[in-house]
Amino acid sequence: MTFTKRTLLRLLAPLCLGLTGLMLVGTASADDYPSKPARIIVPYTPGGFNDTLARTVGDRLSKVWKQSVVVDNRPGGNTVLGNNLAAKAPADGYTMLITPLPFSALPALYGAKLPYNATADFQPLVWAGYTQNALVIRPDLPGVSNLKELIDFAKKNPGKLNYGSTGSGSSNHLSMELFMSMTGTKMTHVPYKGSAPAVMAMLGGEIDVLFDNVPNLMQQIKAGKLKPIAVTGTERAALLPDTPTVQAAGVPGYEVIVWFGMQMPAGVPKAMVDRANKDIVAILKDPEVVKQFRDQGVEVVASTPEAFGQLLQKEIPKWTKVVNDAGVKIE
Repeated sequence: MTFTKRTLLRLLAPLCLGLTGLMLVGTASADDYPSKPARIIVPYTPGGFNDTLARTVGDRLSKVWKQSVVVDNRPGGNTVLGNNLAAKAPADGYTMLITPLPFSALPALYGAKLPYNATADFQPLVWAGYTQNALVIRPDLPGVSNLKELIDFAKKNPGKLNYGSTGSGSSNHLSMELFMSMTGTKMTHVPYKGSAPAVMAMLGGEIDVLFDNVPNLMQQIKAGKLKPIAVTGTERAALLPDTPTVQAAGVPGYEVIVWFGMQMPAGVPKAMVDRANKDIVAILKDPEVVKQFRDQGVEVVASTPEAFGQLLQKEIPKWTKVVNDAGVKIE
């Protein structure tokens, strides 16, 4: 019996040492983090604020970490391609994903066809900032000069007004679906391949109404070619101080904050998540970055991972209901 115990101990000793070694390697990798190049996946083409966020963080983070941080633009499939790439990446702390509002609508839009789990496959990293959408109309739209008149006209003429978006599931599309749901109106959806084509279509008279990020519209608003009648937040937008919120203009409870965040693949050690968050928050709170983003209509938040996770837990059910109630389909 004694021999058997001694023999068992001899057999188990190498295994115990091996497990101890693996634990030490895991601890060392977390302690040494970051120790190799990293990448930030942007599920859009270059240009626009999502790309600006990635390049601003990536450039400054590379100097802090003394490692290259590459911005990897992976557009396609309504951002699903880039999101899935991040979800399937190693959970080693060296892959980050730019995550904007449309991320929260994808589970409802794709259902079982979505190749990843929007909650289980990701680790929230930081809520970077937010902007608002503005609701604009053509200045020559007959009989409509404010939100109340738009609602009245749309109710009396179901489907007659055309509204633009940058595609199904985009923040401007979701903003309008929520608006129509809360006001009992119906307008005809005309999707475009980006904000610029949608704005040009409006200037050409193809569409009558458009929700879009405030910064994307300012040039045409200042030129008097588009008329803003409301913004989607709970307070007036800094760039449009004379424009009321949708809530104040007659739709109580309406709110859309167009947020921008960052995530990592699920399973990244907490020490790595916290270190990355700490360094990114410091970058976002730099006065130069705050001004740069504010000039583009984006207010910095720079949250903890937990706070961004709480936002996602609220936004995914919200937009799932909007998509399902409206019967929105991918176009």
